[in-house]
Amino acid sequence: MFSKPIFAAVHTTLACALAAGCALTAQAQNAYPERAVKVIVALPAGGSADMIARQVTQKLAVDLKQPFVVENKAGASGQIGTPAVARSAPDGYTLMVSPASFLTTNKSIFKSLPYDPEADFQPISRLVNQPMVLVVKDKQKFPSVAAVVSAAKSAPGKLTFASSGDGSPQHLAGLMFETRTRTQMLHVPYKGGAPAVNDTLAGNVDMLFAVLPEALPHIQSGKLHALGLLSPTRASTLPTTPTMLESGFADLNLSAWVGLFAPAKTPPAIVNQLNQAVRVALAGDIKAKLGKNGMEVAPSTPEQLKQAIAQEIKLHAELVKAAGIQAQ
Repeated sequence: MFSKPIFAAVHTTLACALAAGCALTAQAQNAYPERAVKVIVALPAGGSADMIARQVTQKLAVDLKQPFVVENKAGASGQIGTPAVARSAPDGYTLMVSPASFLTTNKSIFKSLPYDPEADFQPISRLVNQPMVLVVKDKQKFPSVAAVVSAAKSAPGKLTFASSGDGSPQHLAGLMFETRTRTQMLHVPYKGGAPAVNDTLAGNVDMLFAVLPEALPHIQSGKLHALGLLSPTRASTLPTTPTMLESGFADLNLSAWVGLFAPAKTPPAIVNQLNQAVRVALAGDIKAKLGKNGMEVAPSTPEQLKQAIAQEIKLHAELVKAAGIQAQ
């Protein structure tokens, strides 16, 4: 057995070591970030998720005093960029700004995914909510939602609607519209919101259930015609556009949220630091900037976002099943 002097010395040494370790840990946590942070968006530049990522990361870079670099890894309905984040080191230096669909609807649309939406990611915060809006180029042919429904019923499977990819919010909105109005249309997927909007502008597809920020500039310029919002209330940026309920079609509500995520097992201290930084960023002048583009800032706790994902996976699975869509 140790003598009392030796035991006291060992105890003191261990205490100092533990204290030093705790100090080093605290110092490492307080130092984050010490270098540039990469933020992956699994969609092309120019879409709403990319727009949100760039607005938010610019503010984070200023507040946290390190570059936040947005990198677009588009394609395969998020199945290129999203798994790249899942495989990254959980150290806070690779993050992801993602639309809800890549972590919710994709699980029902695809037989298998190269990532687990719930197990492979650590939610940090929801960033924004975005209402969906039905837009067309030819307002003479489609002056109202009722006109679209009538045309779809008279020629099942003939009318086309664009989306930013299988399982995207635009795709889900189209499925919801078909199910609620008992119509059948042809889905045309693209590799992001921007190309979907561009082909709608070109008249290559009949319509688009757009994320409002992506379509708003074209609606305001008169190049696209907004028929109805898939939301309970009208949007402040489109005060004359009716909701689907006002157009005579109930139970057509869908919001395309966008969130910030890290790889699973990212240290809680880093997650909490980023969550607080996001809240500060969204409370500043960025709130007004995003609002002008049809986005509603909606910060959350990591746990709230985790619960929302679990709930929406179930709800979207029910919608996909009701629409008769077979997993790809």
